[in-house]
Amino acid sequence: QQATLRRLNKAFDGFFRRVKCGDKPGYPRFKGKHRFDSVEWPKDGDGARWLPETKRVYLQGIGQVKVHLHRQVQGRVKTIQIKRQGRHWMLVLSCDEVPANPLPATGAQAGIDVGVVTYATLSDGTEVANPRWARQEAARLEAAQQRLQRAKRGSNNRVARRETVAARHRKIANRRKDFHHKQARKLVARYDLLAVEDLTISNMVRRAKPKPDPDNPGQFLPNGARAKSGLNRSISDAGWGQFVSILRAKAEDAGRTWIEVNPRHTSDGCECCGHAAPENRVSQAEFVCQRCGHQAPADEHAARNILRAGLALHTATAA
Repeated sequence: QQATLRRLNKAFDGFFRRVKCGDKPGYPRFKGKHRFDSVEWPKDGDGARWLPETKRVYLQGIGQVKVHLHRQVQGRVKTIQIKRQGRHWMLVLSCDEVPANPLPATGAQAGIDVGVVTYATLSDGTEVANPRWARQEAARLEAAQQRLQRAKRGSNNRVARRETVAARHRKIANRRKDFHHKQARKLVARYDLLAVEDLTISNMVRRAKPKPDPDNPGQFLPNGARAKSGLNRSISDAGWGQFVSILRAKAEDAGRTWIEVNPRHTSDGCECCGHAAPENRVSQAEFVCQRCGHQAPADEHAARNILRAGLALHTATAA
């Protein structure tokens, strides 16, 4: 009950904050008990307690529950959360005073440009391929969704098929997260300084705006909505936000320098003469400066711009 009230309070705090800022308010909506997939205790010992000696968690009203740990708990447990994913239950412990694990210095620095054709391109020319998890599972996911639609509503068969669809989505999410962790670990082990763009991904995946036809009121011109929708799906499948969050956490834990730069003109600004214009990107893959004629692979060139901006910001901050 306390967890439900905390969720309600958080929802209304967000509502009033958006009203005050002039954003779209989005009044909190009722959610039934089956919509809750997690419950959190904000303080260890207040309704739940972690028992490190027995590797169990005590939950008020339930008792002690055995936990299968996949890593040792470090630091002081601050909050306890129980999450449900399908038929699986997970314990999430948030800890304070976690000791850092600094890595030896390498002297290397890198700017990182994320994309959908190539997942990440580094300033030294290194490329990370995009696995495109959703595309790999698209056929199996579509088949599972079709079987779900054919099942009779309210039947046990429909419940089972709904779980199959959810399991497909979990598999995609788990593969994506595993990839993010592995790539982030490689980058942190290799580079002392990492610079990335401070992207607002929510703005990048918005729908294409309607394009009214000035000659025919009430009619609309083609606005590339289908292509934009495909790009939005690719961006969402890439999970840049999750990747950057994981990379940042690992970088800070390893004692690496982490810098986020303004993405303005990183893709169309010339690294040689500084000329910035959309025309410099003659194609998705090629950069050609219209002023000085400098040519370079577009993503690698953007990554070098990101690194240069990051180093400038780092120097200014240190001064």
